[in-house]
Amino acid sequence: MENEDLFESRVDLTEVANTFNNIQTEINKVVLGQQKIVEQLSIALLCEGHVLIEGLPGVAKTLTAKCLAKTVDSDFSRIQFTPDLMPSDVIGTMIYNPKTNEFSFKQGPIHSNVVLIDEINRAPAKTQAALFECMEEKQVTIDGITHELGSPFIVIGTQNPVDHEGTYRLPEAQLDRFMFKLQVDYPTLEHEQNILELHQNIGRRLDLIGIKKIINLEKLRSIQKTISQVKVKPEILAYIAAIIHETRNNPNIYLGASPRASLCLLQTSKALAAISGRDFVTPDDVKEMVTPVVNHRIVLNPEKEMEGMTNHSALKYIVDNIAVPS
Repeated sequence: MENEDLFESRVDLTEVANTFNNIQTEINKVVLGQQKIVEQLSIALLCEGHVLIEGLPGVAKTLTAKCLAKTVDSDFSRIQFTPDLMPSDVIGTMIYNPKTNEFSFKQGPIHSNVVLIDEINRAPAKTQAALFECMEEKQVTIDGITHELGSPFIVIGTQNPVDHEGTYRLPEAQLDRFMFKLQVDYPTLEHEQNILELHQNIGRRLDLIGIKKIINLEKLRSIQKTISQVKVKPEILAYIAAIIHETRNNPNIYLGASPRASLCLLQTSKALAAISGRDFVTPDDVKEMVTPVVNHRIVLNPEKEMEGMTNHSALKYIVDNIAVPS
């Protein structure tokens, strides 16, 4: 690319790259064989975006989320979603105090900085709806009174793709509030052996106390300001818009991606460029982020789904057939 040396000298990306690498190092002390997931989770953290992690039982979804939370110098809450969970169990409720003859607000576990929601699809629609305002506006409203949530505020949800008994499908409006949907697969044979060796050496339970805190609110804000300075040419903006627009007009897709997807794709592409040591976005940055950003925001036509097409393959077809800016 023309004038790359000039571009690289415009913004100091050292803090971004070092923080990203240090987060990787800490999580990889415990989580083995999930490097791509760890990288994408770290990008979401730097962008302060919500993440949905989907995978079979036992593939370290919850462990990875807890390790990420450990690297952040902030409050952490874990909520186990169940079919009998009520909205007040999540966002809080008003409690009557007979001594003062007044109602006072009791905060729920959502009032934290990093919130892990295990098996997020096990709660009914009413409880899922309680997350809408939290995830988008970073606030909750109870009895007409608005309570601001802290900063940063990141929701990490996990769900099992095969066990559907007692689960409720997440509505599209809620899925759209997640910056990423990450798919966790089984580890390779080599990584499986490494996991066994790790547990053999340290004992039955993994100790997360050794994970160092890498980032605090001040550093996160500084990194977000740096990422916002990453250059994006008009051709790249047009490329992002073309990809999202095609999801709305492609015959394979019944429901296309929202404008929120465009914004997330732009933000995460800038973050990927920054951690790569560049203060300019390339088409490859956009391509890398398309699947985790868009795959949960589209719905395939039923006929194509029956033919074996997946969201991933539909997006790959779109990206492969859109002209790449030079």
